[in-house]
Amino acid sequence: MARVTRGTGFGVDIGGSGIKGAPVDLGAGAFNADRVRIPTPTPSTPTAVAAVVGEIVAGFGRASGTRPIGVTFPAVIQHGVARTAANVDSSWVDTDIDALMTDRLGRSVHVINDADAAGLAEARFGAARGVRGVVFLATLGTGIGSALLVDGQLVPNTELGHLEIDGKDAESRAADSVRDAEKLTWEQWAKRLQKYFTTVENLFWPDLIVVGGGVSKKSEKFLPLLTLRTPIVPAGLRNDSGIVGAAIAAAELG
Repeated sequence: MARVTRGTGFGVDIGGSGIKGAPVDLGAGAFNADRVRIPTPTPSTPTAVAAVVGEIVAGFGRASGTRPIGVTFPAVIQHGVARTAANVDSSWVDTDIDALMTDRLGRSVHVINDADAAGLAEARFGAARGVRGVVFLATLGTGIGSALLVDGQLVPNTELGHLEIDGKDAESRAADSVRDAEKLTWEQWAKRLQKYFTTVENLFWPDLIVVGGGVSKKSEKFLPLLTLRTPIVPAGLRNDSGIVGAAIAAAELG
């Protein structure tokens, strides 16, 4: 299983509505101070977002530590570069986020897909801690983010929220934003989730499915409605997982 890192790290989670950051106790998977959240600027251009990240990190001063800063971003990330922009401004495509943030912060940065960060955090400190075999995590929000781990090791950039099911992009039918926009009942939404998670089961045969995103706080309303062969549970760290996972990735890979 994955190793445990000690000391203090720092994570920043960039989302469509807010940018959050906090110092993280890497041995406990918990914040060392209250997180700070600033609304994502409009338009959310790379320069504008980098300025907000800089403001958050600077606000913690020495409490931000000396390790590389971990930053999540909702896109495929290859060697620090954003390759997609499914739910963010198109100007991010092919932006070297690592270089952008390193220049803005004046220190080393490690950039990771947001769902991958959540998956790392859940594997170390949350619902998937100690689970061997294949773990699939889905973050249900504006879209569907995914993380795939094997014996605690991350397979990055899986983007399984974009599986084509019945001729449609999965997240266009089953994301939490769709439930809200179409005013679906929990039962109606659960039928869509059933089809999505059954497809994932048949492709990857996971040993555990973890559901994250803000709606995981209401997991009792929809998870019991699903009939799967795989155990499915809500994320343990909830909305803290992105920050914690980013700090872990930066400490170990940055």
